[in-house]
Amino acid sequence: MKKIALLLLVASALAGCKLEKISYDFKGVTLDASVKTFSVDFFSNKTPFAPNLGSDFTEALKAYLRSRTSLHEVTDNNGDIRFSGQITGFSQRPMEIQRDEVAAHNRLTVTIQVKFVNTKSDKESDSFDTSFSHYEDFSVDQDYSSVETELLKKITDKIIEDVFNKALVNW
Repeated sequence: MKKIALLLLVASALAGCKLEKISYDFKGVTLDASVKTFSVDFFSNKTPFAPNLGSDFTEALKAYLRSRTSLHEVTDNNGDIRFSGQITGFSQRPMEIQRDEVAAHNRLTVTIQVKFVNTKSDKESDSFDTSFSHYEDFSVDQDYSSVETELLKKITDKIIEDVFNKALVNW
């Protein structure tokens, strides 16, 4: 009986170590040791909506990089890794049309074009120029102006996470 208990204890300890390693590899940032700095250019808003979205996105991306990496931010576009781009899409449309042709929800969608350059890598696949898009649904009973800030924050947080994962996480 003691041997079985000891075997279960050792097996669970080994399983825990293995899961920890997998989790670390999955979430870990993958950067060459020569990468020390990052830069984020201003993301201009090419849509006529949400005039502060460009500056809000730019600052949120910088904050995300500062909090999730040990890289030092540079103020010009001379970082070892560089982010630039623009807000290219902003739309609101009705969703879940009911029998009486009234929408149950509205959907806010934002699209942001992001160019990422890793100046320390010779591999073309380590850089990209890609569009990222996310949406949030909200009830037709809600006044858009009262939920706009929260919706845009949720959407930009999702886009920033996608950009970060594509640029720096190996998965």
